[in-house]
Amino acid sequence: MQHPENDSKFAGLTVNSGVAQPPVVNPYLQNRPRRKPLPEASELVEGILRGDMTMLSRAVTLIESTAPDHYARAQEVIERCLPHSGHSRRIGITGVPGAGKSTSIDVFGLHVLRDPAAKLAVLAIDPSSERTKGSILGDKTRMEKLALEPRAFIRPSPSAGSLGGVARKTRETIVLCEAAGFNNIFVETVGVGQSETAVHSMVDFFLLIQLAGTGDELQGIKRGIMEMADGIVINKADGDNINRAQLARAQFSSALQLFPPAPSGWKPEVMCYSGYYELGIPEVWDMIDRYFDFVNKNGYFERKRRNQARYWMYETIEEQLKAHFYNDPDIAATLARFDDDVQNNRRSSFTAARDVLDRYFASKK
Repeated sequence: MQHPENDSKFAGLTVNSGVAQPPVVNPYLQNRPRRKPLPEASELVEGILRGDMTMLSRAVTLIESTAPDHYARAQEVIERCLPHSGHSRRIGITGVPGAGKSTSIDVFGLHVLRDPAAKLAVLAIDPSSERTKGSILGDKTRMEKLALEPRAFIRPSPSAGSLGGVARKTRETIVLCEAAGFNNIFVETVGVGQSETAVHSMVDFFLLIQLAGTGDELQGIKRGIMEMADGIVINKADGDNINRAQLARAQFSSALQLFPPAPSGWKPEVMCYSGYYELGIPEVWDMIDRYFDFVNKNGYFERKRRNQARYWMYETIEEQLKAHFYNDPDIAATLARFDDDVQNNRRSSFTAARDVLDRYFASKK
């Protein structure tokens, strides 16, 4: 390597050593311990069965991971926990945004934990941004009292734009929580929308939280959601809003009379309460207790659990087929090429879809 600065014509010049490198902005980053690798399946299962919250959390992280090498280990954990599951009340909680779902879960959970033998797991599906794919995962901050309870486990999960995928992972998380000894499971949805059908297919009781005084009460919610509900509760029935809440209760009760009978034979009830002021909470829970007594006596509880297991078998098959299709390298290359053709009107959407499917099926013969 030549160094022109050493030439004799530059004899009167000197070369400085340069500016000293500044220290790192945060020197503690250099000493930060590396994250421990996820334990083996046997270690996770042993920890879950003895009620170790840390092991349960790490197992849920394993289930939610999209890494291919984590999938087999997660399935092994689930299979080994499955015989220890099924002994809980699974309650889905939904409602329009701002209805007070998190606040209600906070007080409902405290009411459940009044029983010394009760343990509660709250699984909250948090909406993800379509632009950044990020989630706030702030449900736990709105359950201030419940978060301090040692017999409560609160776990928010991002929907990540795939309600089907997060619903399957939520159902698998239910299995782990039950194996860890949690005999009450709350599943909070992202709000009124597509997630309700998925959550309804994994819970025993579906609770719809509504508000009064927001206009036409029956206009703000889809009929399909009301048909799935086993109970409807009007929140914020306090102060000047009590009369409006009672009116909304009458409207919902009248609307329910027009719906066909539920498969369980149960007639959904409509009640008023206040989550913030903790009014009417025992009455709401008495309704839920009556429902479980009713479906246990007529055999619907076990029949619904069996149908749900069957439903999730077919859902898993569809999800795996879809993943196999899109992860095929040849299909990925073909889709990229056809995508450009479709956007530039060189090929119709339907022809492109048919051709790529024909190519996929031909490769499997």
